[in-house]
Amino acid sequence: MKVAITSTGNNLQATVDPRFGRCAYFVIYDTETKAIEFIPNPNLEATEGAGPASVQLVASRDITKVVSGEFGMKIKPIFDSLKIQMIVVKEEKTIEEIIQMINQK
Repeated sequence: MKVAITSTGNNLQATVDPRFGRCAYFVIYDTETKAIEFIPNPNLEATEGAGPASVQLVASRDITKVVSGEFGMKIKPIFDSLKIQMIVVKEEKTIEEIIQMINQK
């Protein structure tokens, strides 16, 4: 299973970015191979449509779950139609902590 996590930076000590569409990075974590990939978000500075464009980006990576601080109103129906689960993290956590939580499930 592959999980996308919004991140404020490109290392494991960065925190979960509270923004989905305009997060700084997407971390792609593969639960089977334990591979971790940091992808700079090309939609960070988009004037509009950052959310749907970011959905396209993560969906193209065969993601089954997305972890973020929040998701915009337009995003939920898109993820629902793609059968991608959204996980909201309200407290500040590092990417490393999120990966540890995923591995415990």
